Amino acid sequence: MSNRAYFLEDAPGFIGREPPCEGWLAGYGAVIAAWRLKVPMPERLGFVAETHRAAKSEAWSVFPRSYRPHATEGQNKVEELYHQLVFALKYEGVNLAVFAALRRVLGEGELLDLVQIEPLGQYARRIWFLLEWVDGQPIQGKEAVKKKGYVPVLDERLQFGVTGVKSPRHAVVNNLPGTPQFCPLIFKTERLMRAVTWDSNGAYAEAVRGVEPDSVRRAAAFLLLKESRASFAIEGERPKEARAARWGTALGEAGRNPLTAGELIRLQRLVLEPGRFVHYGFREAGGFVGEHDPWTGTPLPEHISARPEDINGLIDGLIATDRLLADRGFHPVLAAATVAWGFVFIHPFGDGNGRIHRFLVHHVLARRQFPAEGAIFPISSSISDQMGAYRYALQAVSQPALACIEWEETPDHNVHVTNDTADLYRFFDATAPAEFLAACIEDALLHRVPRELAYLADFDAFRKRVLHRLPLSERLISLLVKCLSSNHGRLSARARAREFKDLSAAECDALEAAFAATFGAR
Repeated sequence: MSNRAYFLEDAPGFIGREPPCEGWLAGYGAVIAAWRLKVPMPERLGFVAETHRAAKSEAWSVFPRSYRPHATEGQNKVEELYHQLVFALKYEGVNLAVFAALRRVLGEGELLDLVQIEPLGQYARRIWFLLEWVDGQPIQGKEAVKKKGYVPVLDERLQFGVTGVKSPRHAVVNNLPGTPQFCPLIFKTERLMRAVTWDSNGAYAEAVRGVEPDSVRRAAAFLLLKESRASFAIEGERPKEARAARWGTALGEAGRNPLTAGELIRLQRLVLEPGRFVHYGFREAGGFVGEHDPWTGTPLPEHISARPEDINGLIDGLIATDRLLADRGFHPVLAAATVAWGFVFIHPFGDGNGRIHRFLVHHVLARRQFPAEGAIFPISSSISDQMGAYRYALQAVSQPALACIEWEETPDHNVHVTNDTADLYRFFDATAPAEFLAACIEDALLHRVPRELAYLADFDAFRKRVLHRLPLSERLISLLVKCLSSNHGRLSARARAREFKDLSAAECDALEAAFAATFGAR
């Protein structure tokens, strides 16, 4: 295939993908390649075919030749950039990481030239706003427009936005779901459109229909402890009962306290056991998730955490965005994915990040009373049954960033990041995390909560049958259910000889029959 057809001769090699056909890179892929931007490559890139074909795959959106960004003989690089950005905004949505990188690589003269092309056009005004918003600084020499025909910054046919605020300087409505310090974006997919229009409140009401309020409260307490254990299990830990119960209590209080840096550190103290090597508070060194080479000790990172000098600013941005999303009507599930995955991507602590990340899902949902006040979601339980999908939702954010991070090994086999990476943690695509979380919540409401309520109803019925026959303590009844459940409804010879040695063989047989009659019918 001839190189002549590409916007940049070596662009396919630069972006690391085989082109789908003869044609031209377009949109963000073309901008990243032409300006050598060190930003994560979008999951799907724009491409204009030499022929009149259109297609879409996981890696490419292919457009007919007539869609090629305006190309004329003699146009300069800034003019080419403008037309590629217009194409991107039309068909690929907003990519804040690209605009932040452009603000750094373009000179003041180039910036002014860029925003003076079609200065009153809606795309020119959006480009202008984004270049100033990501940096917080006005472009020198660019005056406010007189035109008052406001246009939204984010095209909500493509991505989820918030209730917007007018920017008179640019004559645009800022509907970005975040602040310049932290603003992940989420694309509108079929799965997420179903999630945000789904009657979750009705699903929860159906799950608890006909259940006594006291049973619902007991189920909530039971689910909190189960959720706590599952969250530890995801990290490969089996905490003592007191520690699991303490974290379960914290989960039950999710949403009560405003999200602050101090609150996050308080949660870390709750989740970690004191010890010689435990450090509370934000990291003062680099961090990564992954393994070490068993022979050399060299880090083999799957994820590299934010630089310690960036953590305070990133967490402040995350907290401010959490408040903005609550005030501007962002859907609770999308907000929970944004905040919780943003936190774990930043990875501000040396330990405890995963459990606090999952706590933040509960916090955001509870703060917004989603789907109802006091509702408990067994999120970690759902995650533990879908670990492959969970890892994908984490890696969808962290893997694209790895190629943009330069690091060196420290004497203690940690990582030290040597380039500026803050934008990677401020501006990322949170679509995959949002889709995963939506699936977990649907699973919880439709299956797990009803199943736990049914289990408690069976437990109560079994308890009454037992007490009708034998005056066993609550502790022994709970132990009895545990033993029978783990051994297919039978009391093992060991259990009969030890925990239930005071019962006769006939009594043990009767208890097994009562268990089968109760739980076996479910």
